[in-house]
Amino acid sequence: MSSNNVKKFNNIPLSVLDLAPINEGSHAGQSFKNSVELAQHVERWGFNRYWLAEHHNMPGIGSSATSLIIGHIASETERIRVGSGGIMLPNHAPLVIAEQFGTLESLYPGRIDLGLGRAPGSDQATAYALRRTLQSSGDDFPNQLDELQSYFNPGQTARVRAFPGEGLKVPIWLLGSSGFSAQLAAQKGLPFSFASHFSSDFTIPALQIYHQHFSPSNVLDEPYAMLGVNVIAAETDEKAIWLATSQQQQMFSLMKGKPTQFKPPIDDINAAWTLQEQTTFQKTLATNSTIVGNPDTVKRKLENFLNQTKANELIINSAIFNHEDRIRSYEIVAGMMN
Repeated sequence: MSSNNVKKFNNIPLSVLDLAPINEGSHAGQSFKNSVELAQHVERWGFNRYWLAEHHNMPGIGSSATSLIIGHIASETERIRVGSGGIMLPNHAPLVIAEQFGTLESLYPGRIDLGLGRAPGSDQATAYALRRTLQSSGDDFPNQLDELQSYFNPGQTARVRAFPGEGLKVPIWLLGSSGFSAQLAAQKGLPFSFASHFSSDFTIPALQIYHQHFSPSNVLDEPYAMLGVNVIAAETDEKAIWLATSQQQQMFSLMKGKPTQFKPPIDDINAAWTLQEQTTFQKTLATNSTIVGNPDTVKRKLENFLNQTKANELIINSAIFNHEDRIRSYEIVAGMMN
């Protein structure tokens, strides 16, 4: 591959995906304080965005009221873009989301992103508790998106309008882990963020769909794709591998349908499970875009990932139990941008 085709960190923006982890023995209030401190650090280090994800019924994730925590992070920072990665639109009336993000954009003009997903961000029982009906589903997502976009359009004559919201330029992103949102983002000419951090098998096919079917719009002249990647960076490979056991425990608890608070690292990850469970977990982990290691290891693997995918931007999730270690992981990645 020629040097002209090689993507380096100083050529693309890097961003942060935060699930506001609630550590074992801690509480949501501390989680939000940690998120504010992390956002302030990454803003100084030159990261482009700070996104929070909507999840429900998960004791280890604090970002369920996503719009509220977005406003809190935006109020404690100055320049970095803050948004949703994402809002699960089937859980909400599009009018409510237009009003919430219209409010956020009015408070923090030019800094708010609205990333949208079509999954429930929860199990079916929780989805019912959120909606009181399951008639609204991912199949309705294109219609919900059209309705949401209409509320931001100026000069509306409709009976129902969004105030604040109407006439505001809130960037809408589509998020996905399959080809559905890639196709829809292409058709609508919207930026696309793919969840390669937990669905890496379909990353390249989804990007191909997005690029091949992209139609220019008043939002974008050409495709723009941001990819999620898990990064656990530390001074040594050994420490990074140890830190990564917290994320592994979280993933495994989700696989078993028994989510817990975010657990501290353990010395022997294999001692926690049966051989059958280890086999299942390792198969799942092998398909995820998870990069663990010292600065040289992380940089090499991230650059390989960039050159395989040709991503326009990377959004990094660093699920690390100790707050100082988590900040240090992002600091290591920030040093690669220079």
